[in-house]
Amino acid sequence: MASSGEDMASDGDAPPAAVAVAGGAHLLGFSDEILLHILSHVPSTDLVLNVRRTCRKLAELCLDKSLTHTVLLQTDYEVSEDKVRQLVKEIGREIQQLNLAGCYWLPGATIEHVARCRSLVKVNLSGCPLTSLRLSKMLSALQHLRSLAIDVSPGFDASQLSGECKATLSRVQELKQTLFTPSYGVVPCCTSLEKLLLYFEILDRTREGAILSGQLMVGQSNVPHYQHLRVFYARLAPGYINQEVVRLYLAVLSDRTPENLHAFLISVPGSFAESGATKNLLDSMARNVALDALQLPKSWLNGSSLLQHMKFNSPFYFSFSRCALSGGHLIQRVIDGGKDLRSLASLNLSGCVHCLSPDSLLRKAEDDIDSGILETLVTACSNLRHLNLSAAHHHSAEGPGRHLCQLLARLRHLRSLSLPVCSIADSAPRADRAPAQPAMHAVPCGFGKKVRVGVQTFPSPFSGQAGPQPSSVFWSLLKDVPFLERLELIGSNFSSAMPRNEPAIRNSLPPCSRAQSVGDSEVAAIGQLAFLRHLTLAQLPSILTGSGLVSIGLQCQQLQSLSLANLGMMGKVVYMSALSDMLKHCKRLKDLRLEQPYFSANAQFFQALSQCSALQRLCLVSRSGTLQPDAVLGFMARCLHVVVCHVFTGESLATCKSLQQSLLRRWGEVTRRRPQLFSKFGEEPPARRSPESWPYHSRHAACWSVVFVGCC
Repeated sequence: MASSGEDMASDGDAPPAAVAVAGGAHLLGFSDEILLHILSHVPSTDLVLNVRRTCRKLAELCLDKSLTHTVLLQTDYEVSEDKVRQLVKEIGREIQQLNLAGCYWLPGATIEHVARCRSLVKVNLSGCPLTSLRLSKMLSALQHLRSLAIDVSPGFDASQLSGECKATLSRVQELKQTLFTPSYGVVPCCTSLEKLLLYFEILDRTREGAILSGQLMVGQSNVPHYQHLRVFYARLAPGYINQEVVRLYLAVLSDRTPENLHAFLISVPGSFAESGATKNLLDSMARNVALDALQLPKSWLNGSSLLQHMKFNSPFYFSFSRCALSGGHLIQRVIDGGKDLRSLASLNLSGCVHCLSPDSLLRKAEDDIDSGILETLVTACSNLRHLNLSAAHHHSAEGPGRHLCQLLARLRHLRSLSLPVCSIADSAPRADRAPAQPAMHAVPCGFGKKVRVGVQTFPSPFSGQAGPQPSSVFWSLLKDVPFLERLELIGSNFSSAMPRNEPAIRNSLPPCSRAQSVGDSEVAAIGQLAFLRHLTLAQLPSILTGSGLVSIGLQCQQLQSLSLANLGMMGKVVYMSALSDMLKHCKRLKDLRLEQPYFSANAQFFQALSQCSALQRLCLVSRSGTLQPDAVLGFMARCLHVVVCHVFTGESLATCKSLQQSLLRRWGEVTRRRPQLFSKFGEEPPARRSPESWPYHSRHAACWSVVFVGCC
């Protein structure tokens, strides 16, 4: 068989044997349009540096403007310094959109090569190391830039930005800025801003222990310019310093509200007290603008009449998470009595415990919802694509067509759905289900029922009551929304042991009583979702064998992200065999998170996990759990794409350090060549700089046994 070099030398148009397909046809026999569509799914580095060299036809197609116009390298752990430099050298002049978000391992000298992409209109450098001087040098050469995403780290100094850099920034219309230090960043230079996205990740203390203050920003030259602003978004990590800094940004808005403001969103964990400036801002917004998207801290909405005075144009996004919003207020003030809101694409009512009840003052958690309110909501917002009703008790009353699942089945455009576990339970106990065993929350060790050797521990996922039951309202719901890509079933009282934006709670509440009737058959029903990419299951006490997981693994072949927490009895992991069988079929799984007390991360588990050939990130949180170091070593040797491995168990710190040293000795040379795949023990993982990519890290990792390593 001739090599690709010989192909090009003898006959440039002859297709190499590698592209031959079944039936004697050749890939190159397809039309250019089909080939371009196929090539659009190939990573840019492979496209330009490898595929282009196979033959003349592919060399020409790989340089088509539709493929070189946009280069996406975000969190591509295979990208090295040499690849980036060579890519910029080959097609730098053609690139108009470049995304390097999360490429924290690339040094600043490599990031500087972005300046050679003179036609850049949009660039994302979030998570990339950049000094003020390096940023100034790079932006000075990008005169066509209109969209920018950067990090502002300690040591940033806006006075070091050159005049050419400020001229470029003055033309930027869209800015995403992640703050790791109290600063305005480059916002004061962006006088034409229309879209501002702010991420506040400032720690209350420096590494040396000094307390930070937002007063460091007082006296900084210039202030933000918001006169052209259309979208304002701010997301805050926990900590008083982030709230203090965002108030300084909002103070400018309160003086003069932009006339063209259409979206105003602030995401804050916990409470965020309203100030005089924010009250003035909200009053001004109610008088002068008509919004399309709104999200406010719960303390700003609770007990206020703000929603009654707000004007909305063609809203596409509403978030009232954790707000004391009753169903009556939802219908009257948001939906305006049931008017047509077909423009609304996303609605977040997470934690709104009274949103489906007409009177929030008299309702108890165990009371049934008012199906009329939900029906009005579904009718008015018929084009919803994203709906979140989690963190609340939504119990359906008996009666035909009144169940929450039956009403939600009318939302045929849904792509993302988050529900409390108790909401999918049938209104009345089903005759075909045996009574569920009560959940145990504090089971003494050593008294579990013995498993008989040689006896199958779970039934087939497609037979008996473990399979999907057509009589189930949840089964019918999933049948009517087959294009769901993200599904979350989370217990109403669930609280993670290691949450991203909330304080950890040791003494969690027991599951809702209605959740006791949701078990393996409901989980098996999820197998209907052929397009499912992201799945979260948390606090399902009646999981007896986990057999439904096997059905998901077999049928949901697009699954990329899986999160399981507190399934079955809390004192015993009842679904290990089923999980192992499931993982064998998850060939596209990239992210796996398990949170389960007493979980045994043994050879069986890691052997099954090793068959997830695309796995990149693993997080295991298990109080009183165990870990087999040899199994971890074997797993890391077999899974070549894993770059994040977080294990929080009950093992000793000495065991954890010993394991990490073993990994270092075995793959020391690899980690030196691939710095993106390693972080020293005790340091925060690189994902800290890109919280969207892996939201499961903890600032208190030293309290647990931790393994954080990577191997290519």
